[in-house]
Amino acid sequence: MSLQGRHWVALWLAGFLAVAGAVVARQDAALAAARELRALEAARAALEVSKATAAGEIRRARSRAVLVPLAERRLGLRLPRDSEIVILQGPRPR
Repeated sequence: MSLQGRHWVALWLAGFLAVAGAVVARQDAALAAARELRALEAARAALEVSKATAAGEIRRARSRAVLVPLAERRLGLRLPRDSEIVILQGPRPR
């Protein structure tokens, strides 16, 4: 049983449609991955902004302008006067 001309054409057409379908499926998958990548990049940018904001708040909270009044108010501490500060020298090498 040999294939006639129209059968060959049908086989070639079926093969072409299968390859075209695979190409379309890969393109759809690539477009979905690109959309997901854009969404992840936007989320990353938002997280970097949040990180920078948090780092600025931490720097501000650790500053002397914030800590000194807080220590005075909560702990009853005060800054020492110049006459109350003693600087100790370590032993000198011989």
